[in-house]
Amino acid sequence: MPIRQITIIGTGLIGGSLALALKKKRFAGRIVGCDRESVLDRARKRGAIDDGSSNPGDAVRGSQLVVLATPVLAIVDLIERVGPVLPANALLTDVGSTKAAVAERSVKVFGKKARQRFLAGHPMAGKELSGVDYADADLFQNAVWFLTPLPGQNLHEGLFAEFAGWIDQIGAHIAMLPPDEHDRLCAWISHLPQMISTALAAALVEEFGEDAPLLPTGGRALREMTRISASPYSMWRDVAISNKKNLEDALLKLEQRLAHIRENLGTRQLAQEFEQAHLLKKLPTKKN
Repeated sequence: MPIRQITIIGTGLIGGSLALALKKKRFAGRIVGCDRESVLDRARKRGAIDDGSSNPGDAVRGSQLVVLATPVLAIVDLIERVGPVLPANALLTDVGSTKAAVAERSVKVFGKKARQRFLAGHPMAGKELSGVDYADADLFQNAVWFLTPLPGQNLHEGLFAEFAGWIDQIGAHIAMLPPDEHDRLCAWISHLPQMISTALAAALVEEFGEDAPLLPTGGRALREMTRISASPYSMWRDVAISNKKNLEDALLKLEQRLAHIRENLGTRQLAQEFEQAHLLKKLPTKKN
């Protein structure tokens, strides 16, 4: 059955951007949002959704694809709530930043049918500003969209293939890996950078005060390093809780690296750290 209606539960930055991107690429069906009424009103004004409901059970009715676009712990809860009322032939997917807990809950809720009913995903796209007011139809251009299939899932037919086709149409590149590998990788390439930015910004405020004109005087490097420190705690709290072990490991290793640099500011080993860091830019890029 082709996708004629999509429900997006959570019409904030990512959910709203997905809706706008689908409309820009001429998705011919209806897009239904699910969120607080005030958020749905703004999503309608942005042209992101055609209809909306604050009740997930009502919002998913008649949809062939349901996207959970809330913080991770809410996604885990929503799988439990939405699973029993999901239309019989609908595909449930998500855009959460961690995947192991999400995949585990999907198996618990759908059992042996999980391979037919749920596909975990994570677009590597976002902004430091949240909410549908900042939604952008081009947010996913050239972004990686991770899919973490359950064992035995066939993504080359039916709703899986059609959904993957829409991911491609909105400009993202699909990459696939198991949930545990995804969480370890993202702890390093996404979650750790956020914590670095947060720690740097907090340390600067503590050192110089919240009224010091640091960003104008610090220049581009400081602005880039601290830009995502404005990201909402509500989202990153869930990431930290659901990926705690991987993030702790990454933070510990970075702390050790920083201590090594601090202890070798006047030695040749500092140059070696720069030389190793420069290798990152030389690593090959690969699109799956």
